Amino acid sequence: MARYVYMLASRRNGTLYTGVTNDLSRRTVEHKSKAVPGFTKQYGVDILVWCEAHGSINDAIAREKQIKGWNRAWKIRLIEKENSGWNDLAATRL
Repeated sequence: MARYVYMLASRRNGTLYTGVTNDLSRRTVEHKSKAVPGFTKQYGVDILVWCEAHGSINDAIAREKQIKGWNRAWKIRLIEKENSGWNDLAATRL
């Protein structure tokens, strides 16, 4: 079973959020529906702009921590490497 590290954005070059989940589809719906109080609900961060699958939860958590330690420019470069248009990947990948 895959584990996912993902990034959400409020808009192109907007507020970013990095998270980890075992069910990307469910988690994306939770963010979009504002079902869970917190950062993404407060700041309107609900566009899935990047995701990466991992074989274990430990690998996914390690990658999440790595990305969270990066500066903003590195995160934007990672997003734009695979999703230059900042498209909502929830519409095409889930």
